[in-house]
Amino acid sequence: MYKHFSNQSLLIQGLKQGDEEAYTYLVENYHNRLCAYANSLIRDDLLAEDIVQNVFVQIWEKRDKLKTELSLKSYLYKLVHNKFIDEYRKGKAVMALEKTYATALALAVDEKDEIQEQKILNILFCTIQELPPKCKQIFLMSKKEGLTNIEISECLNLSIKTVESQITKAFRILKNKMGEKYETILMLIFGTDFKMNPIS
Repeated sequence: MYKHFSNQSLLIQGLKQGDEEAYTYLVENYHNRLCAYANSLIRDDLLAEDIVQNVFVQIWEKRDKLKTELSLKSYLYKLVHNKFIDEYRKGKAVMALEKTYATALALAVDEKDEIQEQKILNILFCTIQELPPKCKQIFLMSKKEGLTNIEISECLNLSIKTVESQITKAFRILKNKMGEKYETILMLIFGTDFKMNPIS
């Protein structure tokens, strides 16, 4: 059944025409593989299933925009990856930023001085929130969500150079606003990523 849809061009053509048999063939042939891929990213069976279901819904809703010559398999995997990034950004995956900060602060501040640690964290978080919108978005995607510059550039449709410059800009603003007093702590938190720009 549906053997003719093994030809990708015919499958895409069928989807574009709203052929429900083509859609059924697509789901039956890719569902399990996409779920396995999604779960390898997010480590959550239920959330992986939701991601894949949303991908299939998106394919069907935007079927008229499908291009006959595209690699359907690659396109499906890319959609799953993009949905994973969306979930990650919404905070449904584990974020390690606060733990990273706390570990670095423990090296710079007396371990018994919890009030001082919290004070420094508050200053840092407030400073990050005050970054220009695009700069803050890219910085958090990099330092909070752990995405690579390439992943950020693909997600936001920006050049890698633009991503790098915005991260550098964020470091410069953090250093300028927090001042020399917290420079050592910024170095401990961000390591070699921290750009040693002169304070203006």
